[in-house]
Amino acid sequence: MDKMKIFVVEDEGIVAKDIQAMLKSLDYIVSGMAKSGEECLKKIEETQPDLVLMDIVIKGKIDGVEAAKRIKKRFDIPVIYLTAHADESTLFRAKMTEPDGYILKPFSERELKTAIEIAFYKNKKEKTLKESERWLSTVLKSIGDAVITLDKKGSVTFMNPLAEKLIGWKLDEAMDKKLSDRVHIITDKKILSHYKIHGINAFLIQSTHMNGGAELKCKSRPNIPIDYSHTPLVNEKRTLYGSVLVFRDVSEKKKVEEKLKYTLGKMENILDGTIQAMALTVETRDPYTAGHQRRVSILACAIAEEIGLSGEKIQGVRRSAAIHDIGKICVPSEILNKAGPLTELEFNMIKTHPHVGYNILKTIEFPGRVAQIVLQHHERMDGSGYPVALSGELILLEARIMAVADVVEAMSSHRPYRPTLGIDKALEEISQKKGILYDSTVVDACLRLFSEKHLKLEELFKSVVPLW
Repeated sequence: MDKMKIFVVEDEGIVAKDIQAMLKSLDYIVSGMAKSGEECLKKIEETQPDLVLMDIVIKGKIDGVEAAKRIKKRFDIPVIYLTAHADESTLFRAKMTEPDGYILKPFSERELKTAIEIAFYKNKKEKTLKESERWLSTVLKSIGDAVITLDKKGSVTFMNPLAEKLIGWKLDEAMDKKLSDRVHIITDKKILSHYKIHGINAFLIQSTHMNGGAELKCKSRPNIPIDYSHTPLVNEKRTLYGSVLVFRDVSEKKKVEEKLKYTLGKMENILDGTIQAMALTVETRDPYTAGHQRRVSILACAIAEEIGLSGEKIQGVRRSAAIHDIGKICVPSEILNKAGPLTELEFNMIKTHPHVGYNILKTIEFPGRVAQIVLQHHERMDGSGYPVALSGELILLEARIMAVADVVEAMSSHRPYRPTLGIDKALEEISQKKGILYDSTVVDACLRLFSEKHLKLEELFKSVVPLW
């Protein structure tokens, strides 16, 4: 390590030589000496010492206190005052310059070395801290969020430029003032009061984060939608000593979200209109089953809700059921409207409709698995269904729901080749073949709707708003 360079300011020649000898004895380098403030400022600029020993009372227009003040400001070099006596006014001025140490004359080599080493170490740490603070301040000023720090009483200790702009309050105006006098956060129309602190507040010693749903309320300004986070500053004893608030203006984000929501709503309407057109096309060719798809859709949604499916999956069930017979568009009308029993050939033609429906729908990017559900709605748990003879869990849950709703609605409705069999017969059918043809969970949910919740098909079909 290089030897420390020390500059001495002392107007008494003998004392100056004694100090110089002590420093050399302690293995320091004396970079220069001066008798006045004017002289020391000039020489310090030339020699750039590591530390200055400054006599408080020196000759010249600039005394030791003023010289030390200028040295600290211009060169950021640690200063140790040397003093034997001084009046109260001078001592007060010396204290205000925040020196790195004092040594009372006369002093020993040991006292001098101790003072120098402590002052140099202290100054080094302070420089490191200041550098860290400058770095942190630069980071906080450059980030894209508004940052405010508060003390434990809720008074402002720091605001970055974005925070100043957001709340319309300059840092020099806000310092040491209560943030609650100017700003509030509103969530669900309630004002959070975590700025109004007297001592420890239980709310403040817990971090808070909120994305959306909050507004920043400032005086004389419209409310600003924000994301925000609050982080308490606590010591190891969980004692609060401050907090950090971070805000982000999400006004533009909300506008984009609203626009996307509107666009999505329009797309949903177009999609439902497409499904309506498809469904009506089938019903036009098969008037005897007019409304069948819509009723299956309504019942299937009720079963899906009873099971606890998500809203997204229920929507998929609704749309799939509403056009599950779209494939019948390729079945001749005389077969669809035939009053008597179907021949084997005719029934085989009917059995092609799930696959035809799949081929029609697979080209459309429906949310969910609409095409696959339509393809599988005649599959059965034991593998006896069609068109692929899937079984068990290989069949989509939505398709298993539709299979039950389809059978219950069909048996409960009039057909050209038979009168209605009634809801009791339909429920008996799915109950007897639960776990064989039909999924047990789906059947149980359907039976609960009618037995425990006393569902009436007529009421259900009237009370639920149809797809179109």
